Amino acid sequence: MAIHSYVAEVGPRHAVWLATESRTAFLAREYRPEDLGDGRVALSPKALGASRELGEEEDGYITDDAEGLRIWIGEESFELVEVLRG
Repeated sequence: MAIHSYVAEVGPRHAVWLATESRTAFLAREYRPEDLGDGRVALSPKALGASRELGEEEDGYITDDAEGLRIWIGEESFELVEVLRG
């Protein structure tokens, strides 16, 4: 069964931080970002929704505008791409 998620290449340090230290990392498993290794992070639709609740001042917040769906860490943004996994 394929799993619908969103993946961004954020770099190894950011991927680990998002999965273990961000505010959403402490939520139930289905709401947490997942470190895929190789600097990539995945967000399920529920994790994406949780990250959308973060404010601009919080790392890991999401924007969806003319530049596409993006996750922000500090002043850097990273494109989230919709994928089917599994």
